[in-house]
Amino acid sequence: MRIIYVADIHGAFDRVKTLLSETVADVYIIAGDLIDIPFYNMSTAINYHELQSYFHGLRVRMQKESMVIEDFVDELLNTPNISEEIEEKGTKYQQYTIRARRVLQQKYKVLENILAMKQKSQIFALPGNYDMDLKYTSLHERDLHLRWHDMRGLKVAGYGGANIWTPGIPERYVVPYGGSADVESGHNEMYNFFKAIKPDIIVSHQPAHGIHDRIYQFGTSGSSALRYYCDNNPVLLCLTGHVHMDWGFQISEETIYLNPSNFGEVTTLTGGVAEGGFFYTIEMEGRHVSKIIFKKLVEDRIHDIADYNPQKSGHRQETIVDNERYKALKQGENFDSKTEKYSHIPEVQLYNEIKQFYRMFQTEETEERLSKLEQIAHLIEEGIHDDIAMDVMGSTNMGLCENTSDIDFVVYVRCDPDFEGGINSCEQYKNAEKIIEKILSPQYAFQILDAIDLNVVEKSIREKNYEDEMTMRFVAYRAICRPINYRFIAPVEDLLNQDMEFRTEIEGSIRSYFQIFINTSQHTRSFKKYESRIKDIGIKTPETIRLKIKEYFEQNTNKNECAVKPEKIK
Repeated sequence: MRIIYVADIHGAFDRVKTLLSETVADVYIIAGDLIDIPFYNMSTAINYHELQSYFHGLRVRMQKESMVIEDFVDELLNTPNISEEIEEKGTKYQQYTIRARRVLQQKYKVLENILAMKQKSQIFALPGNYDMDLKYTSLHERDLHLRWHDMRGLKVAGYGGANIWTPGIPERYVVPYGGSADVESGHNEMYNFFKAIKPDIIVSHQPAHGIHDRIYQFGTSGSSALRYYCDNNPVLLCLTGHVHMDWGFQISEETIYLNPSNFGEVTTLTGGVAEGGFFYTIEMEGRHVSKIIFKKLVEDRIHDIADYNPQKSGHRQETIVDNERYKALKQGENFDSKTEKYSHIPEVQLYNEIKQFYRMFQTEETEERLSKLEQIAHLIEEGIHDDIAMDVMGSTNMGLCENTSDIDFVVYVRCDPDFEGGINSCEQYKNAEKIIEKILSPQYAFQILDAIDLNVVEKSIREKNYEDEMTMRFVAYRAICRPINYRFIAPVEDLLNQDMEFRTEIEGSIRSYFQIFINTSQHTRSFKKYESRIKDIGIKTPETIRLKIKEYFEQNTNKNECAVKPEKIK
């Protein structure tokens, strides 16, 4: 079973949508904070925040801390002879609070509509201190707060909220945090819930004491009750968030603790913006955690940052995959927001927008094929100690495979440094081809459309060789295709993105190849086939997508799907 764990999305719904379309998992767990602000514009949010802070201070001075601010304001307005200032501010605050509830519920409905597209996976959500109680929202069936769900024989249970006052969010609607009382008192709601349920996997927005809970300049902030429960009960995983900068992997008393840092962009304590995009994939074999990968979503690319292999001894084996992104996060610095993003030609931009729409309806047959290709990449790495990656095309790229659909893809290898000759005689490619044939041929029709030697591409980029045809093909495939084992390709594409002038020039030189293929009868039939497949499941193509498809085919009289037309290798 594969679990994808995300925390602190802070309103980054489009990024969640991309994550769902670009990944395959049995279970997705999204732990608060789900919302950024309870309004649609920042000026309203600031006004509300100022009023709330005013009444928070007044509440303290009047020794009414036991009351939520909204009840305190209501009581004030019913008091005779209050000042005009309090009456005016209180009335505005009440109006803002009513509007906040309406906007919050609308935002949760939008998020639910996005999550509902991933019909083949279980998706759970947990409220944070920026959220209202999810049982009153469209996410109520996914709610983990004070609930548990079965995940293929494993119990996952959650406790949301945090022991902190969060200005800018109506206190009346947030989840009351009942995890602060001493365990011995018998009144700790969180501890009592976990003790009754006995979960295998715990999801908590606030971290456990001493683990991923350190806030710079303030010290530790975690829950003693959560730490005590995990230390004294057989908990496989404790998944937390809230403290964005104290992220990581840790094992204590045989429980694995994970905090992936923020997924949505957040404002830091120093006033900067942390770019986010981080999450974990967790591979389970029965009750055993076999592998954990720390990842980062950047645009539509997913970078592997680090691998963790939990050991029976209670220790961990950590392998850093992407040193630059790992180091930047460790130092509290942004990495990808400093890099100019790759720019695609208009035909490619339209193609990718249409592709993202179709991927919202990704079929089970597509996910089976993607999983099989990932298995091949893993077996090649384990068996012959050479890496391989693939770029998937056609209906697998679009996410709309059927039982009879074949698999078309490009293969990436690194041939020996002194290798000369055609890539089909490269030893690394030949070894990969044998394993691909052995695994795929009994079950799927497939075609290797092209093969790329990443050593050649890397050399071409460093030397700024604008005429290298293999580099042109690499740029074209990376513009529109779906990668398998992207960690093998990522360093080369990162190198390419460091010289945007070179990439843009290459894209310009291959544009004519894109334009040759788009209006071919085969390509036109493919799009009609995709439209028919979503129609069969009851989805009508929106007019906006129809217009994009029309524009896509009308960009020029001659257009192409995958750039330089590759010569088939087999």
